[in-house]
Amino acid sequence: MKHCVNLLANTVIVASVFVWGTGCKEKKVLERPNILWIMADDLGTDLACYGTPEIQTPNLDRLATEGTRYTNMFTVAAVSSVSRSAMITGMYPVSINCHQHRTQYKSPLPDSIKPITEYFRNTGYYVSNGTVKDRTKFGKTDYNFAHSVEELYDGPDWAGRKEGQPFFAQIQISYPHRPFIHDTVHPINPNKVLIPPFYPDHPVTRKDWALYLETIQVVDRQVGLILDRLEKEGLLENTVVFFFGDQGQPHVRAKQFMYEEGTHTPLIVRWPGKLKPNTVCNDLISNVDLSAQVLAIAGIALPSYMHGKEFINDAPKREYLFSMRDRRDETVDRIRAVRSTRYRYIRNFCPDLPYTQPNLYKKFNYPVLTLMRLMHCERTLSKEQDIFMSDIRPVEELYDLVKDPFELNNLAADSGSVAIKNKMSSTLDDWLQKYDVAVYPEDEREVEYAKILMKTNFEKWMQQKGLDPSISDENFLKWWYHKLSL
Repeated sequence: MKHCVNLLANTVIVASVFVWGTGCKEKKVLERPNILWIMADDLGTDLACYGTPEIQTPNLDRLATEGTRYTNMFTVAAVSSVSRSAMITGMYPVSINCHQHRTQYKSPLPDSIKPITEYFRNTGYYVSNGTVKDRTKFGKTDYNFAHSVEELYDGPDWAGRKEGQPFFAQIQISYPHRPFIHDTVHPINPNKVLIPPFYPDHPVTRKDWALYLETIQVVDRQVGLILDRLEKEGLLENTVVFFFGDQGQPHVRAKQFMYEEGTHTPLIVRWPGKLKPNTVCNDLISNVDLSAQVLAIAGIALPSYMHGKEFINDAPKREYLFSMRDRRDETVDRIRAVRSTRYRYIRNFCPDLPYTQPNLYKKFNYPVLTLMRLMHCERTLSKEQDIFMSDIRPVEELYDLVKDPFELNNLAADSGSVAIKNKMSSTLDDWLQKYDVAVYPEDEREVEYAKILMKTNFEKWMQQKGLDPSISDENFLKWWYHKLSL
Protein backbone atom coordinates (compact mmCIF):
# COMPACT_ATOMS: atom_id res chain seq x y z
CA MET A 1 0.00 0.00 0.00
CA LYS A 2 1.25 3.46 -0.82
CA HIS A 3 2.41 5.74 1.98
CA CYS A 4 -0.34 8.21 1.23
CA VAL A 5 -3.47 8.26 -0.86
CA ASN A 6 -2.92 9.62 -4.36
CA LEU A 7 -5.46 11.04 -6.75
CA LEU A 8 -5.52 11.32 -10.51
CA ALA A 9 -5.13 14.78 -11.89
CA ASN A 10 -8.29 14.43 -13.89
CA THR A 11 -10.49 14.48 -10.83
CA VAL A 12 -10.54 18.28 -10.87
CA ILE A 13 -13.90 19.77 -11.66
CA VAL A 14 -14.74 20.70 -15.24
CA ALA A 15 -16.14 24.21 -15.63
CA SER A 16 -18.97 25.32 -17.87
CA VAL A 17 -18.24 25.13 -21.61
CA PHE A 18 -19.84 27.48 -24.15
CA VAL A 19 -19.93 26.65 -27.88
CA TRP A 20 -20.95 29.45 -30.22
CA GLY A 21 -22.42 28.68 -33.67
CA THR A 22 -24.81 30.25 -36.14
CA GLY A 23 -27.32 31.79 -33.88
CA CYS A 24 -27.19 29.11 -31.19
CA LYS A 25 -25.44 28.54 -27.90
CA GLU A 26 -24.87 25.15 -26.26
CA LYS A 27 -24.04 24.99 -22.56
CA LYS A 28 -22.70 21.88 -20.88
CA VAL A 29 -22.23 21.89 -17.15
CA LEU A 30 -20.67 19.20 -15.03
CA GLU A 31 -21.57 19.28 -11.35
CA ARG A 32 -19.00 20.79 -9.01
CA PRO A 33 -18.67 19.52 -5.45
CA ASN A 34 -19.55 21.49 -2.38
CA ILE A 35 -16.66 22.06 0.02
CA LEU A 36 -17.08 22.32 3.79
CA TRP A 37 -14.56 23.36 6.42
CA ILE A 38 -15.50 22.33 9.96
CA MET A 39 -13.10 24.15 12.24
CA ALA A 40 -12.76 23.55 15.97
CA ASP A 41 -11.18 26.25 18.13
CA ASP A 42 -8.03 25.14 20.04
CA LEU A 43 -8.05 21.43 19.21
CA GLY A 44 -5.10 19.09 19.49
CA THR A 45 -5.07 15.54 18.13
CA ASP A 46 -6.95 14.30 21.17
CA LEU A 47 -9.54 12.12 19.44
CA ALA A 48 -10.28 8.43 19.73
CA CYS A 49 -9.29 7.86 16.10
CA TYR A 50 -5.89 9.41 16.90
CA GLY A 51 -5.37 7.02 19.80
CA THR A 52 -6.46 9.09 22.81
CA PRO A 53 -7.78 6.80 25.55
CA GLU A 54 -10.96 7.41 27.56
CA ILE A 55 -12.46 9.89 25.08
CA GLN A 56 -15.52 9.08 22.94
CA THR A 57 -15.62 10.71 19.49
CA PRO A 58 -17.84 8.43 17.38
CA ASN A 59 -18.79 11.01 14.75
CA LEU A 60 -15.21 12.02 14.03
CA ASP A 61 -14.19 8.38 14.10
CA ARG A 62 -16.89 7.75 11.48
CA LEU A 63 -15.58 10.63 9.40
CA ALA A 64 -12.08 9.15 9.53
CA THR A 65 -13.42 5.71 8.60
CA GLU A 66 -15.17 7.19 5.57
CA GLY A 67 -12.19 9.33 4.52
CA THR A 68 -8.51 9.97 5.18
CA ARG A 69 -6.96 10.79 8.53
CA TYR A 70 -3.81 12.92 8.32
CA THR A 71 -1.35 12.40 11.17
CA ASN A 72 1.04 15.29 10.56
CA MET A 73 -0.99 18.46 10.08
CA PHE A 74 0.52 21.51 11.78
CA THR A 75 -0.50 25.14 12.00
CA VAL A 76 1.84 27.99 11.11
CA ALA A 77 0.97 29.64 14.42
CA ALA A 78 -0.39 28.55 17.80
CA VAL A 79 -2.94 31.33 18.15
CA SER A 80 -6.19 31.79 16.29
CA SER A 81 -5.94 35.12 14.48
CA VAL A 82 -2.55 34.38 12.96
CA SER A 83 -3.42 30.82 12.03
CA ARG A 84 -6.77 31.78 10.53
CA SER A 85 -5.15 34.54 8.48
CA ALA A 86 -2.87 31.91 6.96
CA MET A 87 -5.73 29.56 6.12
CA ILE A 88 -7.93 32.12 4.41
CA THR A 89 -5.10 33.52 2.27
CA GLY A 90 -2.75 30.59 1.76
CA MET A 91 0.07 32.89 2.88
CA TYR A 92 2.56 32.90 5.73
CA PRO A 93 1.34 35.63 8.13
CA VAL A 94 4.81 37.19 8.43
CA SER A 95 4.64 37.90 4.69
CA ILE A 96 1.40 39.89 4.85
CA ASN A 97 1.63 41.71 8.21
CA CYS A 98 -0.79 39.34 9.94
CA HIS A 99 1.58 37.92 12.55
CA GLN A 100 0.69 39.93 15.69
CA HIS A 101 -2.26 38.74 17.78
CA ARG A 102 -4.77 41.44 18.79
CA THR A 103 -3.99 44.46 16.67
CA GLN A 104 -5.90 47.70 16.70
CA TYR A 105 -4.78 49.23 13.44
CA LYS A 106 -5.31 46.36 11.02
CA SER A 107 -4.07 46.95 7.49
CA PRO A 108 -5.75 45.70 4.34
CA LEU A 109 -4.13 42.83 2.55
CA PRO A 110 -1.63 43.81 -0.16
CA ASP A 111 -3.44 44.60 -3.41
CA SER A 112 -2.28 41.41 -5.07
CA ILE A 113 -3.38 39.13 -2.23
CA LYS A 114 -7.00 37.99 -2.02
CA PRO A 115 -8.85 35.84 0.51
CA ILE A 116 -9.76 32.55 -1.11
CA THR A 117 -13.43 33.38 -0.62
CA GLU A 118 -13.10 35.90 -3.43
CA TYR A 119 -11.81 33.26 -5.84
CA PHE A 120 -14.73 31.00 -4.98
CA ARG A 121 -17.29 33.76 -5.42
CA ASN A 122 -15.81 34.80 -8.76
CA THR A 123 -16.32 31.26 -10.08
CA GLY A 124 -19.93 30.94 -9.00
CA TYR A 125 -19.64 29.37 -5.57
CA TYR A 126 -21.79 30.52 -2.68
CA VAL A 127 -19.50 31.31 0.24
CA SER A 128 -20.68 31.10 3.85
CA ASN A 129 -19.30 31.14 7.38
CA GLY A 130 -21.55 30.12 10.24
CA THR A 131 -22.08 28.14 13.41
CA VAL A 132 -23.81 24.91 14.37
CA LYS A 133 -26.42 26.28 16.76
CA ASP A 134 -27.60 29.41 14.94
CA ARG A 135 -27.66 29.40 11.13
CA THR A 136 -28.56 33.10 11.04
CA LYS A 137 -25.30 34.28 12.63
CA PHE A 138 -21.87 34.54 11.05
CA GLY A 139 -19.12 32.41 12.54
CA LYS A 140 -15.74 33.50 13.86
CA THR A 141 -13.25 35.03 11.46
CA ASP A 142 -10.59 36.72 13.65
CA TYR A 143 -8.38 37.58 10.68
CA ASN A 144 -5.47 39.96 11.24
CA PHE A 145 -6.24 42.15 8.27
CA ALA A 146 -8.88 44.83 7.76
CA HIS A 147 -12.10 43.17 6.67
CA SER A 148 -15.80 42.88 7.24
CA VAL A 149 -17.51 39.53 7.37
CA GLU A 150 -20.14 40.73 4.89
CA GLU A 151 -17.41 41.51 2.34
CA LEU A 152 -15.85 38.07 2.64
CA TYR A 153 -18.97 35.90 2.78
CA ASP A 154 -22.33 35.77 1.01
CA GLY A 155 -24.08 34.72 4.18
CA PRO A 156 -23.80 32.65 7.37
CA ASP A 157 -25.19 29.41 5.94
CA TRP A 158 -25.24 27.52 2.65
CA ALA A 159 -29.05 27.54 2.80
CA GLY A 160 -28.87 31.05 1.32
CA ARG A 161 -27.50 29.87 -2.02
CA LYS A 162 -29.44 29.60 -5.27
CA GLU A 163 -30.85 26.23 -6.30
CA GLY A 164 -28.07 24.04 -7.63
CA GLN A 165 -25.32 26.52 -6.72
CA PRO A 166 -22.23 24.88 -5.21
CA PHE A 167 -20.95 26.20 -1.90
CA PHE A 168 -17.71 26.70 -0.03
CA ALA A 169 -18.86 26.81 3.57
CA GLN A 170 -17.14 27.17 6.89
CA ILE A 171 -18.73 26.12 10.17
CA GLN A 172 -17.01 27.34 13.31
CA ILE A 173 -17.16 25.26 16.48
CA SER A 174 -16.12 27.42 19.42
CA TYR A 175 -14.78 24.49 21.49
CA PRO A 176 -12.59 23.18 23.02
CA HIS A 177 -11.55 26.81 23.51
CA ARG A 178 -11.80 27.66 27.17
CA PRO A 179 -13.90 27.74 29.29
CA PHE A 180 -14.34 23.98 29.15
CA ILE A 181 -17.71 22.20 29.40
CA HIS A 182 -18.58 19.32 31.66
CA ASP A 183 -20.05 16.54 29.55
CA THR A 184 -22.83 14.99 31.61
CA VAL A 185 -23.55 12.42 28.89
CA HIS A 186 -20.11 10.78 28.97
CA PRO A 187 -18.11 12.12 31.93
CA ILE A 188 -14.41 11.23 31.97
CA ASN A 189 -12.68 9.96 35.08
CA PRO A 190 -9.78 12.36 35.84
CA ASN A 191 -7.85 9.50 37.41
CA LYS A 192 -7.69 7.66 34.08
CA VAL A 193 -6.48 10.41 31.74
CA LEU A 194 -2.89 10.53 30.51
CA ILE A 195 -1.04 13.66 31.62
CA PRO A 196 1.98 14.84 29.58
CA PRO A 197 5.15 14.64 31.70
CA PHE A 198 5.84 18.38 31.42
CA TYR A 199 2.79 19.00 33.66
CA PRO A 200 2.60 17.97 37.33
CA ASP A 201 0.49 14.89 38.01
CA HIS A 202 -1.91 16.69 40.34
CA PRO A 203 -5.70 16.64 40.94
CA VAL A 204 -5.99 20.13 39.37
CA THR A 205 -4.13 19.01 36.26
CA ARG A 206 -6.16 15.82 35.95
CA LYS A 207 -9.53 17.52 36.38
CA ASP A 208 -8.63 20.27 33.93
CA TRP A 209 -7.45 17.70 31.37
CA ALA A 210 -10.57 15.58 31.81
CA LEU A 211 -12.75 18.65 31.19
CA TYR A 212 -10.74 19.40 28.05
CA LEU A 213 -11.48 15.90 26.74
CA GLU A 214 -15.14 16.17 27.74
CA THR A 215 -15.38 19.43 25.78
CA ILE A 216 -13.99 17.64 22.72
CA GLN A 217 -16.81 15.11 23.09
CA VAL A 218 -19.22 18.06 22.79
CA VAL A 219 -17.36 19.07 19.63
CA ASP A 220 -17.86 15.56 18.29
CA ARG A 221 -21.62 15.71 18.79
CA GLN A 222 -21.76 19.02 16.95
CA VAL A 223 -19.89 17.43 14.06
CA GLY A 224 -22.50 14.68 14.13
CA LEU A 225 -25.26 17.27 13.75
CA ILE A 226 -23.50 18.73 10.71
CA LEU A 227 -23.04 15.34 9.05
CA ASP A 228 -26.65 14.41 9.78
CA ARG A 229 -27.81 17.65 8.19
CA LEU A 230 -25.74 17.05 5.06
CA GLU A 231 -27.20 13.56 4.76
CA LYS A 232 -30.78 14.73 5.37
CA GLU A 233 -30.42 17.42 2.69
CA GLY A 234 -28.94 14.95 0.20
CA LEU A 235 -25.61 16.80 0.13
CA LEU A 236 -23.27 14.38 1.87
CA GLU A 237 -22.08 12.49 -1.19
CA ASN A 238 -21.36 15.67 -3.16
CA THR A 239 -19.61 17.56 -0.37
CA VAL A 240 -15.91 17.39 0.42
CA VAL A 241 -15.70 17.65 4.20
CA PHE A 242 -12.57 18.91 5.98
CA PHE A 243 -12.33 18.75 9.77
CA PHE A 244 -9.43 20.39 11.61
CA GLY A 245 -8.43 22.72 14.43
CA ASP A 246 -7.31 26.31 14.04
CA GLN A 247 -4.38 25.56 16.39
CA GLY A 248 -3.34 23.06 19.06
CA GLN A 249 -4.32 22.47 22.67
CA PRO A 250 -5.49 25.24 25.05
CA HIS A 251 -2.95 24.30 27.72
CA VAL A 252 0.01 25.94 29.44
CA ARG A 253 2.85 24.73 27.21
CA ALA A 254 0.73 24.35 24.09
CA LYS A 255 -1.26 27.35 22.83
CA GLN A 256 1.03 30.27 21.92
CA PHE A 257 4.13 28.06 21.77
CA MET A 258 5.90 26.23 18.95
CA TYR A 259 5.94 22.79 20.50
CA GLU A 260 4.00 19.83 19.19
CA GLU A 261 1.03 20.48 21.47
CA GLY A 262 0.62 24.07 20.26
CA THR A 263 0.75 23.46 16.52
CA HIS A 264 -0.37 19.86 15.93
CA THR A 265 -4.04 19.49 15.00
CA PRO A 266 -6.16 16.74 13.49
CA LEU A 267 -7.08 16.80 9.83
CA ILE A 268 -9.73 14.48 8.46
CA VAL A 269 -10.97 14.73 4.87
CA ARG A 270 -13.96 12.90 3.43
CA TRP A 271 -14.22 13.05 -0.37
CA PRO A 272 -16.55 10.36 -1.70
CA GLY A 273 -15.26 8.62 -4.79
CA LYS A 274 -11.91 10.40 -4.68
CA LEU A 275 -10.32 9.53 -1.33
CA LYS A 276 -10.19 5.89 -0.39
CA PRO A 277 -12.10 5.33 2.86
CA ASN A 278 -10.36 4.43 6.11
CA THR A 279 -6.88 5.51 5.00
CA VAL A 280 -4.10 7.25 6.87
CA CYS A 281 -1.59 9.74 5.46
CA ASN A 282 1.62 10.60 7.30
CA ASP A 283 2.84 13.39 5.00
CA LEU A 284 3.80 16.75 6.49
CA ILE A 285 0.99 19.24 5.91
CA SER A 286 0.76 22.89 6.94
CA ASN A 287 -2.58 24.58 7.50
CA VAL A 288 -1.42 27.18 4.97
CA ASP A 289 -1.99 24.34 2.46
CA LEU A 290 -5.73 24.07 3.13
CA SER A 291 -6.52 27.05 0.92
CA ALA A 292 -4.56 25.67 -2.01
CA GLN A 293 -6.21 22.30 -1.73
CA VAL A 294 -9.80 23.54 -1.71
CA LEU A 295 -9.15 25.83 -4.66
CA ALA A 296 -7.75 22.85 -6.56
CA ILE A 297 -10.80 20.76 -5.72
CA ALA A 298 -13.02 23.49 -7.18
CA GLY A 299 -10.93 23.61 -10.34
CA ILE A 300 -9.69 27.12 -9.56
CA ALA A 301 -6.14 27.93 -10.67
CA LEU A 302 -3.85 28.60 -7.73
CA PRO A 303 -2.54 32.19 -7.53
CA SER A 304 1.18 32.31 -8.24
CA TYR A 305 1.86 34.19 -5.00
CA MET A 306 0.31 31.54 -2.74
CA HIS A 307 2.59 29.74 -0.27
CA GLY A 308 0.15 26.88 0.29
CA LYS A 309 0.42 23.66 -1.71
CA GLU A 310 -1.94 20.89 -2.72
CA PHE A 311 -1.53 17.71 -0.73
CA ILE A 312 -4.24 15.39 -2.11
CA ASN A 313 -2.35 14.52 -5.28
CA ASP A 314 1.03 13.39 -6.54
CA ALA A 315 2.71 16.78 -6.06
CA PRO A 316 6.07 16.85 -4.26
CA LYS A 317 5.60 16.54 -0.53
CA ARG A 318 6.87 18.99 2.05
CA GLU A 319 10.22 18.25 3.62
CA TYR A 320 9.83 20.95 6.26
CA LEU A 321 7.07 22.85 8.02
CA PHE A 322 7.47 26.32 9.53
CA SER A 323 5.76 28.04 12.43
CA MET A 324 5.99 31.42 14.10
CA ARG A 325 5.10 33.37 17.17
CA ASP A 326 5.13 37.10 17.75
CA ARG A 327 3.12 39.23 20.16
CA ARG A 328 0.22 37.38 21.77
CA ASP A 329 -2.18 39.83 23.38
CA GLU A 330 0.04 42.01 25.59
CA THR A 331 2.95 39.53 25.63
CA VAL A 332 5.74 40.56 23.29
CA ASP A 333 7.83 37.74 21.86
CA ARG A 334 9.38 36.40 18.68
CA ILE A 335 9.90 32.69 18.02
CA ARG A 336 10.46 30.82 14.77
CA ALA A 337 10.52 27.06 14.25
CA VAL A 338 11.07 24.47 11.54
CA ARG A 339 9.93 20.84 11.72
CA SER A 340 10.93 17.83 9.66
CA THR A 341 9.43 14.36 10.00
CA ARG A 342 11.81 13.67 12.87
CA TYR A 343 13.19 16.92 14.31
CA ARG A 344 11.94 20.31 15.49
CA TYR A 345 14.31 23.28 15.69
CA ILE A 346 13.18 26.40 17.58
CA ARG A 347 14.89 29.78 17.66
CA ASN A 348 14.04 32.16 20.49
CA PHE A 349 14.76 35.73 19.48
CA CYS A 350 13.95 36.97 23.00
CA PRO A 351 15.87 34.54 25.23
CA ASP A 352 15.96 37.02 28.11
CA LEU A 353 12.19 36.74 28.47
CA PRO A 354 10.64 33.87 30.48
CA TYR A 355 8.34 31.30 28.89
CA THR A 356 5.62 32.36 31.28
CA GLN A 357 6.02 36.11 31.00
CA PRO A 358 2.78 37.82 32.09
CA ASN A 359 -0.25 37.00 29.97
CA LEU A 360 -3.57 37.88 31.55
CA TYR A 361 -5.60 35.65 29.24
CA LYS A 362 -3.72 32.57 30.47
CA LYS A 363 -3.66 33.74 34.06
CA PHE A 364 -7.43 33.97 34.02
CA ASN A 365 -8.17 30.73 32.17
CA TYR A 366 -5.45 28.21 33.03
CA PRO A 367 -5.59 26.69 36.52
CA VAL A 368 -2.48 24.59 35.84
CA LEU A 369 -0.46 27.75 35.23
CA THR A 370 -1.29 29.00 38.73
CA LEU A 371 -0.51 25.55 40.10
CA MET A 372 2.88 25.41 38.39
CA ARG A 373 3.79 28.91 39.54
CA LEU A 374 3.21 27.87 43.13
CA MET A 375 4.97 24.53 42.78
CA HIS A 376 7.93 26.29 41.18
CA CYS A 377 8.23 28.54 44.21
CA GLU A 378 7.94 25.49 46.47
CA ARG A 379 10.55 23.61 44.38
CA THR A 380 8.19 20.67 43.96
CA LEU A 381 8.18 20.51 40.16
CA SER A 382 10.27 17.88 38.40
CA LYS A 383 13.35 18.98 36.46
CA GLU A 384 11.49 18.63 33.15
CA GLN A 385 8.46 20.56 34.42
CA ASP A 386 10.55 23.33 35.94
CA ILE A 387 12.29 24.16 32.66
CA PHE A 388 9.16 25.91 31.44
CA MET A 389 9.12 28.11 34.55
CA SER A 390 12.63 29.43 33.89
CA ASP A 391 13.28 33.18 33.76
CA ILE A 392 15.37 32.76 30.61
CA ARG A 393 15.26 30.58 27.51
CA PRO A 394 17.92 29.04 25.31
CA VAL A 395 18.50 30.79 22.00
CA GLU A 396 18.12 27.47 20.22
CA GLU A 397 16.11 24.32 20.90
CA LEU A 398 16.37 21.03 19.02
CA TYR A 399 14.26 17.94 19.68
CA ASP A 400 14.29 14.42 18.32
CA LEU A 401 10.56 13.77 18.01
CA VAL A 402 10.99 10.03 17.61
CA LYS A 403 13.05 9.48 20.76
CA ASP A 404 11.61 12.45 22.65
CA PRO A 405 7.99 13.06 21.55
CA PHE A 406 7.26 15.39 24.49
CA GLU A 407 10.27 17.60 23.65
CA LEU A 408 11.91 17.42 27.05
CA ASN A 409 15.55 16.96 26.03
CA ASN A 410 17.00 19.96 24.20
CA LEU A 411 19.77 18.69 21.89
CA ALA A 412 20.91 22.11 20.66
CA ALA A 413 24.09 21.98 22.76
CA ASP A 414 24.67 18.26 22.19
CA SER A 415 27.90 17.59 20.28
CA GLY A 416 26.37 14.59 18.55
CA SER A 417 23.56 16.72 17.09
CA VAL A 418 25.64 19.52 15.55
CA ALA A 419 25.05 18.45 11.96
CA ILE A 420 21.28 18.19 12.43
CA LYS A 421 21.12 21.51 14.26
CA ASN A 422 23.13 23.30 11.59
CA LYS A 423 20.95 21.84 8.83
CA MET A 424 17.73 22.87 10.55
CA SER A 425 19.12 26.29 11.43
CA SER A 426 20.20 26.90 7.83
CA THR A 427 16.79 25.78 6.57
CA LEU A 428 15.11 28.25 8.89
CA ASP A 429 17.49 31.03 7.81
CA ASP A 430 16.56 30.45 4.17
CA TRP A 431 12.87 30.59 5.01
CA LEU A 432 13.29 33.78 7.05
CA GLN A 433 15.14 35.41 4.20
CA LYS A 434 12.44 34.49 1.71
CA TYR A 435 9.23 34.97 3.68
CA ASP A 436 9.69 36.88 6.95
CA VAL A 437 9.30 40.55 6.06
CA ALA A 438 7.75 41.53 9.39
CA VAL A 439 8.82 44.85 10.90
CA TYR A 440 10.48 44.80 14.36
CA PRO A 441 10.01 46.29 16.80
CA GLU A 442 6.28 46.64 16.44
CA ASP A 443 4.59 50.04 16.66
CA GLU A 444 4.41 50.78 20.40
CA ARG A 445 0.82 51.97 20.02
CA GLU A 446 -0.22 48.42 19.26
CA VAL A 447 1.59 47.05 22.31
CA GLU A 448 0.01 49.65 24.57
CA TYR A 449 -3.41 49.01 23.07
CA ALA A 450 -3.06 45.30 23.79
CA LYS A 451 -1.89 45.93 27.36
CA ILE A 452 -4.82 48.21 28.12
CA LEU A 453 -7.31 45.89 26.42
CA MET A 454 -6.15 42.81 28.30
CA LYS A 455 -5.97 44.63 31.64
CA THR A 456 -9.50 45.92 31.16
CA ASN A 457 -10.79 42.51 30.09
CA PHE A 458 -9.00 40.75 32.94
CA GLU A 459 -10.47 43.06 35.55
CA LYS A 460 -13.93 42.57 34.06
CA TRP A 461 -13.55 38.78 33.91
CA MET A 462 -12.31 38.56 37.51
CA GLN A 463 -15.09 40.77 38.79
CA GLN A 464 -17.60 38.51 37.04
CA LYS A 465 -16.14 35.67 39.12
CA GLY A 466 -16.40 37.77 42.24
CA LEU A 467 -12.60 37.91 42.55
CA ASP A 468 -10.17 40.72 43.20
CA PRO A 469 -7.90 41.10 40.11
CA SER A 470 -4.92 41.36 42.47
CA ILE A 471 -5.69 37.99 44.11
CA SER A 472 -2.65 35.98 45.17
CA ASP A 473 -1.75 32.75 43.43
CA GLU A 474 -2.48 30.84 46.65
CA ASN A 475 -6.02 32.17 46.89
CA PHE A 476 -6.61 31.87 43.15
CA LEU A 477 -5.67 28.19 43.30
CA LYS A 478 -8.11 27.72 46.19
CA TRP A 479 -10.79 29.25 43.97
CA TRP A 480 -9.89 26.80 41.21
CA TYR A 481 -10.19 23.91 43.64
CA HIS A 482 -13.74 25.03 44.35
CA LYS A 483 -14.47 25.67 40.67
CA LEU A 484 -13.23 22.23 39.67
CA SER A 485 -15.12 20.59 42.57
CA LEU A 486 -11.94 19.20 44.12
